Amino acid sequence: MTDFPDNADVNPQKSRSGFNRMWHAMGYSMEGLRAGWKETAFRQEAIAAIVLLPLSFWIGRSWVEIALLAGSVLIVMIVELLNTGIETAIDRIGPEWHDLSKRAKDMGSAAVLLSLLLCVGIWLAALWQRLVP
Repeated sequence: MTDFPDNADVNPQKSRSGFNRMWHAMGYSMEGLRAGWKETAFRQEAIAAIVLLPLSFWIGRSWVEIALLAGSVLIVMIVELLNTGIETAIDRIGPEWHDLSKRAKDMGSAAVLLSLLLCVGIWLAALWQRLVP
């Protein structure tokens, strides 16, 4: 039988509970957003969100439409953060080229593309409904 280190020894977050765990988790999430801000694509999407999120309240005629418009913008940002996480993990493994590393990065990039297409489609449909009589 192999002895594995206690999770608390490896990661102090595992031994926390309640509000203390939530407080630290919030800190880790903020660090993730700061790390994401260093990525050009995420920064561009965040700046677009600053414009699009308030605009969703003007374009949307019901809470469902507002949620779709705002949600599609947030989905792009979420997928971008996940893609950056995949790329960062792959880069940690090593800088050499490998087919599986390329495949993982390409799939992450494709997920970002699909989320962008979804967002653009939702916004174009909403704009069409709002602006064309």
